[in-house]
Amino acid sequence: MNAPAPPTVQTALPTRSSTLLRLAAEGATGALLRDTGTLYLTEGLVSHAESASAPGVDVLLVAGGRLPRAVWDEAAGRAGPRRQVGGYLVAEGHLTPGELEICLLTALYDAALFALAPGGGPTRFRRGVGHGIGTVRPVPAAAVEREARRRRRLLDSAWPGPAIDTAPLVRRAVPTGGSVPLRQRALLDLADGRRTPADLSRLLGRPVFHVLLEVRRLAVAGLIDPPRPAPPGPDVPDVPDVPLRDSPVARSLAAHGSAADGFAPPDVALLRRVRDALESL
Repeated sequence: MNAPAPPTVQTALPTRSSTLLRLAAEGATGALLRDTGTLYLTEGLVSHAESASAPGVDVLLVAGGRLPRAVWDEAAGRAGPRRQVGGYLVAEGHLTPGELEICLLTALYDAALFALAPGGGPTRFRRGVGHGIGTVRPVPAAAVEREARRRRRLLDSAWPGPAIDTAPLVRRAVPTGGSVPLRQRALLDLADGRRTPADLSRLLGRPVFHVLLEVRRLAVAGLIDPPRPAPPGPDVPDVPDVPLRDSPVARSLAAHGSAADGFAPPDVALLRRVRDALESL
């Protein structure tokens, strides 16, 4: 029996948006890969999405409390050569078709937020590549892209700047007499200065988009410390080295007429602080 031919690879495609819509118009089947995530297409429709920044279907089901880990592991091992894990779980009565559909769509839109994010790296497409979760209701590519833009706008309106999405969360004390909703309280209880929003998403089995939105709201309420810019390192390439006024180099320059009368070297430390403040804004 002949081995199947390896999937073809296309590289250096123009942009994530135009590429996705063009592939959808072609009715393509395969995987659209970026550094921030992967979209799977089946005959031009988005059938699944994955991202290292978003919890997978297994995390949503297991950490979310719907399935024991042993049930998922058994399904992953016994789903057959095509590894349609979702269909196996439904066939064995562990999930209803509706539960599987909701979970798959939740994971798809959650991961697509990152797979279609600006600055996600080059776009590549591998034809014929599939995934092993299973497809219940594929989604038009335009709808996936539209929803990703809507979610990004919601996040930006809650707290501008994406740095808070990846920084370790540091909680503040709740003011006396104040109350925090249960969904936010669970996040505060796990914010130990080391865990990021993605870590909390996996621990709680929640979609990362929901966690990011709540974290930004907590920052606005003053219950989460926003990330602070890192202190400048010893070498800052965009700030030129200026010789001190009383150094041999400065005296040599002055002797040859290279320094104007009244010239004072710029305060490099001040320039660095101003730069850091601008970057944080």
